[in-house]
Amino acid sequence: MDIERIGNYMAPFVFDLDVTTGVMKGFKNHIERRASSMRGYYADEAALESIIAGGDPILYEVFECTVPELYGHLTVGISKLYPGTVGQECFMTKGHYHQVIETGEVYLCLGGSGYLLMKTKDGDFSALPMERGKVVYVPPSWAHRSVNCGNVPLVSFFVYNAESGHNYGDIETEGFIKRVFKRDGSVVIE
Repeated sequence: MDIERIGNYMAPFVFDLDVTTGVMKGFKNHIERRASSMRGYYADEAALESIIAGGDPILYEVFECTVPELYGHLTVGISKLYPGTVGQECFMTKGHYHQVIETGEVYLCLGGSGYLLMKTKDGDFSALPMERGKVVYVPPSWAHRSVNCGNVPLVSFFVYNAESGHNYGDIETEGFIKRVFKRDGSVVIE
């Protein structure tokens, strides 16, 4: 979808979203995160390398409508995190702070099950459940990452200020305070 204008203004637009499958039509920005792009994020590096050698699958995808990255605009999209584990650690997104740290984000879970892990630079931590119909608000200053604990894709609709940007670098160096594992048939956060 190209940004259209009406006079001096960006034109309103519509897109189709299948809330059952998480398929969004009309997206412009598509990000694929393969196992190889997640080096350094999982505790069991050997297990990750084995997954990469086995075909380097897509662990998650993001689909976004393109709007100007300016104050006042909202970015909307879909995050689709596939099920699986690296060793015993559940598949997860890289996680990020916003570059404009004073901005929040909203997630609406459309399907699957997991957690939205959040942390602050001061060491605060939260793990909120994600399942169909749950809405999670991520306040300003909180890094956040999705974790899929189920057997189907964890699909979320998200909305954030378009000027927010993403800061992945701090998560690369800091990591997250806790991780999510499947151990003996149970999901544990440790």
